[in-house]
Amino acid sequence: MSPTDNLDVLLVEDNPDDLELTIRALKRAHLVNPVRIARDGAEALEVLFGAGPRPGLPRVVLLDLKLPRVSGLEVLERIRREESTRRLPVVVLTSSREEPDVKRAYELGANSYIVKPVEFEKFVAAVGDVGLYWLVLNEPPG
Repeated sequence: MSPTDNLDVLLVEDNPDDLELTIRALKRAHLVNPVRIARDGAEALEVLFGAGPRPGLPRVVLLDLKLPRVSGLEVLERIRREESTRRLPVVVLTSSREEPDVKRAYELGANSYIVKPVEFEKFVAAVGDVGLYWLVLNEPPG
């Protein structure tokens, strides 16, 4: 199985409203790539590193920071620590504008840090742009 078979986006989000908005935004941008949802950090780690059959690595991880069980920063740290996921693009998509969160995310190797816009249309545009860049324009390493 190649690294992108059956899974293009791992969306790690615990807020049901933000989850639905993100999926709608990707569809509205005509990005119908397969999306796997993890509703907390532990579930994200299970998708990426758990035992048993997995769909392969995603092309991009959209990662919220404020997650139950395992924080987004802990997920990001684990992704960067493992050789198999070290180069995996991780976009932090969060409501936190707190400078320590931004700084720590970049220190841990986030590829991008996006604060979720409050207005629906701006949120849709931001997520659509992120999806377009990482799923269409970006050339991942071989």
